[in-house]
Amino acid sequence: MCGLRALVRMLGIVALVVLACSGCAADRPMTIRVLSYNIHHGEGMDERVDLERIARLIRETNADLVALQEVDRGVRRTNQVDEPARLAELTGMTAVFERNIVFQGGDYGNAVLSRLPIERHQNHYLPQSQPDEQRGALEVHVRAGNRKLVFFATHLDYRENDAERMLSIELFEKLLAPLREMPVIMAGDFNARPDSRVMVRARTILVDTFDVGTGPGFTFPASEPDRRIDYIMHNGHLDLRCVEFRVIPEPVASDHRPILAVFELGKAPR
Repeated sequence: MCGLRALVRMLGIVALVVLACSGCAADRPMTIRVLSYNIHHGEGMDERVDLERIARLIRETNADLVALQEVDRGVRRTNQVDEPARLAELTGMTAVFERNIVFQGGDYGNAVLSRLPIERHQNHYLPQSQPDEQRGALEVHVRAGNRKLVFFATHLDYRENDAERMLSIELFEKLLAPLREMPVIMAGDFNARPDSRVMVRARTILVDTFDVGTGPGFTFPASEPDRRIDYIMHNGHLDLRCVEFRVIPEPVASDHRPILAVFELGKAPR
């Protein structure tokens, strides 16, 4: 009888330990690796279109979410390849793509690659101050463990006049307002330097992950970068924390260098 009581007590202790450990695991933050890359439709500084080397870089970074800009689908200059589908195949990720313009018989726009389950997505056309290349922001809702996360891939106007970029930031403010209760990450080519009024305004609504990095963060041109125009930003949600930022030193695969940010998603200490 004593032996039976001892066994019951031991099993009770084991059960408590298992429950405690499972609780700890549930509270542990989830790591999410985010990459942003303007791939220049897969054409590198050597003027070769090579999606395999783009995909290889993505695989090597172990990214969970990838924001891609300047992506072709069915365009003549890239042999009518469906680049989002091809990159998804080469990386083992899920792709979503949204067209911003019709170009050379196909579509041109932004794409997202994800290892996380995608629940829904939609495209937002960015405002235009004058007729030119239409830009967009691709909004993707994903499931990260037992949490939901919103991810934007975007590409802003390139011209010296920053009127359209300022209008884009105003749109972002409107898009982010109803999402304030959710963790949000926005990544892309903003075509604006950190000290520009565009990025000064952007930092009033978003946190720049570069703040946890080192070095100048230059991304363009890829061969000898001398400016920082690519960004991964977040909305400062209490459950989302950036722990690492860096530029990937790839000088050839595109005319931009990719950037990587590592996040922890989980309940913040209260």
